[in-house]
Amino acid sequence: MSKLDTAELAVSWQKLATRTPPDVRAYVQQLSLDHDDSLATFFYEQMLSTASAQVFLTHKQVQTRLHQSLKQWLVEMFSAHLQDSMLAVVMKQIKVGEIHARIHIPVYLVLRGARFLKQAYADLLDASPLSFDDRIIAMRYVASFIDMGMEIMSYAYGQSKDRLARAEESYRLFAVVQDATVEHGKQRAAILDWENVFIFQVAVQQGTKVLPRITSSDFGLWFRHKGAYAFEGSTEAQSIYHAMSKIDNELIPLLEQVEPAHETTVQALCQLRELTRSIALELNSLFERHNELESGRDVLTRLLSRKYLPVVLNKEIAYAQKRSKSFALIGIDIDYFKEVNDSYGHEAGDKVLQQFAELLMAHTRSGDYVFRLGGEEFLLVLVDVDEDGVWRIAKKLKEALGAESFHLPQNLHISVTASFGITMFDGHPDYQHILRRVDAVLYKAKSAGRNCIVFEQ
Repeated sequence: MSKLDTAELAVSWQKLATRTPPDVRAYVQQLSLDHDDSLATFFYEQMLSTASAQVFLTHKQVQTRLHQSLKQWLVEMFSAHLQDSMLAVVMKQIKVGEIHARIHIPVYLVLRGARFLKQAYADLLDASPLSFDDRIIAMRYVASFIDMGMEIMSYAYGQSKDRLARAEESYRLFAVVQDATVEHGKQRAAILDWENVFIFQVAVQQGTKVLPRITSSDFGLWFRHKGAYAFEGSTEAQSIYHAMSKIDNELIPLLEQVEPAHETTVQALCQLRELTRSIALELNSLFERHNELESGRDVLTRLLSRKYLPVVLNKEIAYAQKRSKSFALIGIDIDYFKEVNDSYGHEAGDKVLQQFAELLMAHTRSGDYVFRLGGEEFLLVLVDVDEDGVWRIAKKLKEALGAESFHLPQNLHISVTASFGITMFDGHPDYQHILRRVDAVLYKAKSAGRNCIVFEQ
């Protein structure tokens, strides 16, 4: 949402306020201050009575924080009247909507909560000393403000969900076809091999024969079981499917019924050649698109970059909640890395980062994730692990690092140490929560003198 959009929304919201008499606005403001706790309590009592909402609200820390946040939200909503303060309220709604998207709270639950709030305000206003007409005006004011907040939250929610969906799609492609260059060359060769074998069999066989189908070739098997999944929904994938279908269901049955020297055979083989060329071209287009996804891999170390961190953590949080499992994060920072660059040059620093990345990959399991967050900072996401397991992995990593000799240009060798900060998933549905925790515990490890492991249990 652009600055212009937020400014316009602030003006629109201010107009809603100015249409309401100042004494009514002041009454609603005081009502929100006096009853913020009971309003928030009523809201969450109603929400927790809904089974679908319990998935998001049963975590004690979430309940505690959200209860306080809702109280603050109500007070801020009905205390802002000037344009500057309304702009702050608009930005707050955007932030709340983004948080809802991040922890996957469905929009209908948020709207249901808004309905509960309006009901609670209506009950309070019914018991107020305001005149009947002023109660109607006050309720219209409350409903308009809450609806405006929901509108902005929903917009921000949709924007965030779209970004996450694009990242998830990108990660799906990235995960399925990780070495794009090798896979591309391999599949182009597989298409050519099938075509050569096919033409040879057409030439040497006489009469009734069974010719090899492209869908059963090495390329066909790869495309149907992997490539089609990786590139699902793309026009190129649909074109490849169509071409393969025409080859197997139209051209090959025709070729099986005629002699090699027949004019029809020549025509069918020309069509087949054109179709296999079109498949190769569509495949090129698919892999060119995939190459754009390489931005998700750190160029220097070839580890995952921050781009996929929200996707991975959301996936692991959902998995942990569904199966009552746990996972851990290990934040790692190479100690005094700046001294390496200063003493030996940036080329040497790059060599250290590359070798350090290889060490991390060698000492983690295939199901774990290894990220380079930037500079000399790395992050491990260890899946299906308990406290003892993550502690053992961290100790082995530290021991392996201590025994490692890092190779620099000009045949130089140095030793490197690192600080390790560990935290376990505690059930909080927002991935930013566990990221803040691992940042804090890594800071403790660095403050404790570096070259150590700090575990926040």
